[in-house]
Amino acid sequence: MAKTVRAPLFSGLVFNEAGEPAEVAYVGDEPHYVILDAGFRRHVPSEYVDRQILKWFQDQLALHRETVTRDVLALLGRDDLFSKAMVDASMKNLDELLQYGLPEEARAWLGMLGFQAVVDVHGDLVAILGPIQEEE
Repeated sequence: MAKTVRAPLFSGLVFNEAGEPAEVAYVGDEPHYVILDAGFRRHVPSEYVDRQILKWFQDQLALHRETVTRDVLALLGRDDLFSKAMVDASMKNLDELLQYGLPEEARAWLGMLGFQAVVDVHGDLVAILGPIQEEE
């Protein structure tokens, strides 16, 4: 059984369709994104939103796997079979972020790149905005 999310993975990076940032609130021990809806505060479990964003990342990685692997290996200064296998395994296991979290540095880096996940009032992913505009 998977562990529950302790903190939203993408806090500060989730926005409603009007461009307003989603706040984070806890209902009991469960984190929620608070999506503003004309003055109403809709609480959506963060895991629901985070899984959609992770799926988007996985789809993007699948489309550009060779390029991403090559560039990560270049950044690491390595080009051996073991390092390539480690990078490939890391890309396949993005769901583990739900258990272990996203480092604050990674979240800050995504924010600096202009990454925004746009959700509707129900928490359904509408678009991913950033350096590469992608409509869902």
